[in-house]
Amino acid sequence: RGKRQRFVDKNGRCNVQHGNLGGETSRYLSDLFTTLVDLKWRWNLFIFILTYTVAWLFMASMWWVIAYMRGDLNKAHDDSYTPCVANVYNFPSAFLFFIETEATIGYGYRYITDKCPEGIILFLFQSILGSIVDAFLIGCMFIKMSQPKKRAETLMFSEHAAISMRDGKLTLMFRVGNLRNSHMVSAQIRCKLLKSRQTPEGEFLPLDQLELDVGFSTGADQLFLVSPLTICHVIDAKSPFYGLSQRSIRTEQFEIVVILEGIVETTGV
Repeated sequence: RGKRQRFVDKNGRCNVQHGNLGGETSRYLSDLFTTLVDLKWRWNLFIFILTYTVAWLFMASMWWVIAYMRGDLNKAHDDSYTPCVANVYNFPSAFLFFIETEATIGYGYRYITDKCPEGIILFLFQSILGSIVDAFLIGCMFIKMSQPKKRAETLMFSEHAAISMRDGKLTLMFRVGNLRNSHMVSAQIRCKLLKSRQTPEGEFLPLDQLELDVGFSTGADQLFLVSPLTICHVIDAKSPFYGLSQRSIRTEQFEIVVILEGIVETTGV
């Protein structure tokens, strides 16, 4: 029998596609920061490089325009003339002055003089704009790098779940283990049963979510994950599996989603 498509893959990716929402693009753009964080790495790097390149070229052009409007380009080598920015006589030199200012390099060869109020205003605008761009893009990259997606690859789950007797009770069991030496603080595990059902009123629910008790009342869901642990769900009268036979469980269409939450000790995420 062929495998049916899963609602949630084993790597944690949900197979969900949104459609017929209306204004979906504008909704993503209204939360631009989260949208950038959720993008793939190649798009993040492309936007990172493109934004800085456009901002640098724009600000360098502004410095060149000021020098052009004041006539500094034609009098750059006149020692008796005081330009807006010393030693700026073409676009490459204006670009170098912007980079030196933005990166606080300050070689000392190019500098703003006190005879240029428009240059002082542009310098203040450049400082504010640069701080905003740095905070936005560097913050986005930092959060992107600190996401625990790769950390989840060192959390191992058993390939199959099993149903057998334990402590005299019929129990659904699976194992989870941590490969790294760094602990997970406040680790908690939850299980969701996803299946379709029809209500007594005739309403069809394609993805009804039911909670599987894995020790809420006893605190067994709070894990001390220093060694592989066996997670147990007792199939009693409160269990969604109660009353199902072995054959019906094999033919029933359902999916169990395991959610492991915790804080990584080394990163605090």
